Formats: sequence, structure tokens, C-alpha cells
Amino acid sequence: MPTNVDKYFSYAHPPPKLQAVSKPIAELAAQMEVALPDGPEKFTGMRKLPECKDCFVRAALELQAPPDMLAHG
Repeated sequence: MPTNVDKYFSYAHPPPKLQAVSKPIAELAAQMEVALPDGPEKFTGMRKLPECKDCFVRAALELQAPPDMLAHG
């Protein structure tokens, strides 16, 4: 049961400070898609990642500058 949620992880369109939050989540999703076998747990994890990304992006909206901790990646 391969997942099809990668379309929810585009990060080129928001401002840079929000891209800094979205990009690592997109990279994690891509890594998990390749690294984990298809199945119900992977499907559920991938389905919940966009919600997590949205929460993190909303949190970053409160920042006045790009999140420094993510810039050092």
C-alpha cells in the first residue's frame, strides 16, 4: 500500500522562514517513503505528517526571524 502524500509537502511557495520549517518535513517524508515497507503503520504515519507540518508552520508564523535552529541543519 504505497502512500501518495508527497503532494502535501511542497515547500517552494511559502516565505523563506516557513520553507525552513516545511523542507525538513518534506525530506523526512521522502526518506520514510523509501526506507519503510508499505503497510498500515507507514500509511498512517505518512497521513499524519502533513498535519504535523501544518502545526509547525503555524508555530513559525509567530517568529520574527527565520528559525535559526533549522538553518544549521
